[in-house]
Amino acid sequence: MIFPRPRRWGFPVCMALVLFLSVPFYAQTSNNQNAKFQVDDYQIDAQLIPHEHKIVARAKVKFTALEDLNYVNFELHNALRVNKVLDANNKPLMADRVPQDSVVRVQLPETMTKGTSSTMTFDYDGILDSADESPVQGLKLALIGDDTSYLLYAGRWFPVNAYGVNRFTSTINITVPAHMLVIGSGTETVTGVQPAKKGSAEGLPTKTFTFVSDKASFPGTIIAGVFQEYKSDQAGMDLHVFFKPMHQTLAAMYGDTSLKEFTYFVTLYGPLPSTTLRVVELPDDTVPTIWAPQIAGMASRAVTSKVNYQLLADTIAHQWWGVSVSPASRADWWISDGFSRYSQARYVEQAAGPAALQEVVKDMSVGALAYDTVPLGSAAKLDMFSPEFQSLETDKGGMVLHMLRWVLGDQKYDQAVRNFATEFAGKSASLADFQKIAEQAYGDQLQWFFTQWFDSTGAPEFKAKYTIYRLGNNQGFRVVGQITQDLDLFRMPVELKIDTDGKTEDKRIEVIGTASPFSIETYGRPRKISIDPDNHVLKNSEDIKLRAAIERGQGLVQQSDFAGALSEFNKALQINQNSSLAHYRIAEVFFLQHNYQASANAYRDSLNGDGEPRWTEVWSHIQLGKIFDVTGQRERATSEYRQALQTNDNTQGALDEARRYMQKPYTQPPQQSGG
Repeated sequence: MIFPRPRRWGFPVCMALVLFLSVPFYAQTSNNQNAKFQVDDYQIDAQLIPHEHKIVARAKVKFTALEDLNYVNFELHNALRVNKVLDANNKPLMADRVPQDSVVRVQLPETMTKGTSSTMTFDYDGILDSADESPVQGLKLALIGDDTSYLLYAGRWFPVNAYGVNRFTSTINITVPAHMLVIGSGTETVTGVQPAKKGSAEGLPTKTFTFVSDKASFPGTIIAGVFQEYKSDQAGMDLHVFFKPMHQTLAAMYGDTSLKEFTYFVTLYGPLPSTTLRVVELPDDTVPTIWAPQIAGMASRAVTSKVNYQLLADTIAHQWWGVSVSPASRADWWISDGFSRYSQARYVEQAAGPAALQEVVKDMSVGALAYDTVPLGSAAKLDMFSPEFQSLETDKGGMVLHMLRWVLGDQKYDQAVRNFATEFAGKSASLADFQKIAEQAYGDQLQWFFTQWFDSTGAPEFKAKYTIYRLGNNQGFRVVGQITQDLDLFRMPVELKIDTDGKTEDKRIEVIGTASPFSIETYGRPRKISIDPDNHVLKNSEDIKLRAAIERGQGLVQQSDFAGALSEFNKALQINQNSSLAHYRIAEVFFLQHNYQASANAYRDSLNGDGEPRWTEVWSHIQLGKIFDVTGQRERATSEYRQALQTNDNTQGALDEARRYMQKPYTQPPQQSGG
């Protein structure tokens, strides 16, 4: 299963990383999946031939009809050629390709009645060496290579039905050259080394790794290659870290962080049936992170001496949300991604405190409102790999949980989520299932809450109108006023905070409609009134609008729509013409187009802006240095790299990059096309 990386507005998108930071990593379920059936089990035998980038495989599929069937559709990577399909009696079946949807349609010899089960066996092979025929355009989701091979469930390297919804069991046998390790889900066994067969493709000894998953989930991800393995059994875990030799010294540190995060989620959500976790390093040419039963994968570029514990926490949380409890339909996808996103936020709060949580909440708010033209409850109509779908399911889904925690209170919220994780462990669940459990914890109906945040768009922009009265006999002051916002049907409890000469006063106000009155008495003279200072509620503000425009621009950059991206970034500048981040993003687009003069001007504007976020300074100097290198001005380039080093800001390895280009000039990348 692919995990869509949480958005990080506060990092530079270095040119080689445009597809790394904010690409949505979902694959679309085919619209041709009309015949309804459930896959129960797979028996897969696959041989990987790395030097030829080739897979030769057989998959026996057991399935059950959910309605009367005359044909079945399976999704299969377009680079894979189906040689034959056999029925349960080993008789050939007619199979047709629908390439644009990565679909194989198999005609049944006779009508299969609802409730009956059968098997079907696919023999297939193919070359997996690029993203050209990927189920998601431009993303490598299945690749076989000399150093590392990855066969992601989302890559449809075996016949898939109802991606991410159809839970299944499996036995997967993977044969590879004997010097390689294979990582997969389930109980693992390994055969001894087998001598090379006469006339075999590579003429190398082989080993076969077998993974048995007897609990229905999504165990279809395989990674093979040369790894150094680190093991730990602390706290009763069966933890394995598989890193490349160049990163083996970091394995213990990542193992320690994984252990802390896994055990924290056990305290929140309860234990899992398995305590095995395999943390795997992925090549940089695929998605940033993946998750599957017992697997948490991270791209090599994310494996640094400073553990990205937020990224790791989100990925590990999918063992509960996605592996254990999965969405009942595409409309329920937020149960996987929104729950994992907010799990990450909870771990950040536990590890770094309330201020760190606030930063994550602000990031989620930006993502939640960046594409706020479609209600969360209607996101299933969107392409699963679109930025809109990712924003809604991940960030708005996470914000829904954050707001529900505020409505219920910590104790009731934690009990509700734990009950949900327990009751639906090993099952699929819907929004209605979660709402029922949340209402039981709350002690009242919550239809108003879920309707508001799932069926509507928009977020309030709060303002306060008030008058301060002095009470007689030195009894203090009374603040009388109202909270206003522009959504007529809005209803939420909102915190009102009044800073005074003495004690700070907090009051929970039920905001209903466009104007809600309040009256608060204070002993000290009121100095400042804040509405929702701790960001319990998803709301709009000038800062959120600016960051949302930048978020949309980044989504367009990833699609190579540079004109559209510049339009969004300029909208951000209309909100704040001194935004260093908006100027920086504009500079990036010009850099990608090799328009170096315009890029340099924008990087200087970034340096002369508001300095938010702080990393724009160090990276603007680095990027200016690159521009001077490309245009043959080495002395000016090294001056910029020195200024970058003087910031002492190593965000995303900035100082390491500056030192590298101090030693060796930056060279111009190949021209990229853009819209």
